Amino acid sequence: MIKRKSIVFHGRVQGVGFRWTASQIAGEYGLTGWVRNEYDGTVTMEVQGSQDLIDNLVDRLYRDTYIRIDSMEVRTLSVVPEERGFKVRGY
Repeated sequence: MIKRKSIVFHGRVQGVGFRWTASQIAGEYGLTGWVRNEYDGTVTMEVQGSQDLIDNLVDRLYRDTYIRIDSMEVRTLSVVPEERGFKVRGY
């Protein structure tokens, strides 16, 4: 079953390749959505796919050498059926 999650990441998540890494992993897993830096130093991601693949993406971000995730805020959103690909956005 396809799900869509909004995740706000707190920690050392800007200036460490977080968005690029998330985009690469999402593409590898066939996930769709987007990721962007926020002005408060967090990173927001909307990601869509199976729960297992979303969990794998987050797990790989946690294990990255340069990224440090201290906490996350996760919400479930409505699926966007026509969405294709995963994009890196600016602020």
